[in-house]
Amino acid sequence: MQPDLAALVGSRICHDLISPIGAIGNGVELLSLTDGDTGAEMDLINESVQNASARIRYFRIAYGAASEEQMVNRSEVLSILAATARGGRINYIWKIDGDQPRRLVRCALLMLQAIEASLPLGGDVHITQEDDTWVMRGEGPRLSVDRELWNNLLSPQIGFIYTAAHVQFALLPGVLAEAGRTLQFKHEANHIVVRF
Repeated sequence: MQPDLAALVGSRICHDLISPIGAIGNGVELLSLTDGDTGAEMDLINESVQNASARIRYFRIAYGAASEEQMVNRSEVLSILAATARGGRINYIWKIDGDQPRRLVRCALLMLQAIEASLPLGGDVHITQEDDTWVMRGEGPRLSVDRELWNNLLSPQIGFIYTAAHVQFALLPGVLAEAGRTLQFKHEANHIVVRF
């Protein structure tokens, strides 16, 4: 089987960025331990470093390579989602217990980005499990579903043109197939429900 070059590149980029971002975070923490007044500027730097670190960890799972036997710890997922949500417009409610296969968490994180694209004013996304099926429900004050993008998830069209903002839609059909999952979704005025 050929390695997924894009996933390997994503893994490499995330791996190479996480160390310097972590070092910056450690430096900020050390500066905050000094007796001087660090003020609002230091708080802003600290918040930015934490957000960047969370996003890199998120991207590492969502866009990185995932082998069949790799697992992701529940506490890691909760930490990533809490840090990503801080200061954002989306709240993530992860109700799946225990460690999960990385391939399924990868599907969920990419799907979260797809759901976020449909919630322009923000909202809540609940991630649950019904037996072996993962269920994700996004709800907010306004739902804006790009039917062409979402329908292409069900029946990928050769030559479909994606923007960088919608790369998750390009990756999801292959990632879901790799995980042995079939996608179903429905939406109404203020919510979307996805199952895989």
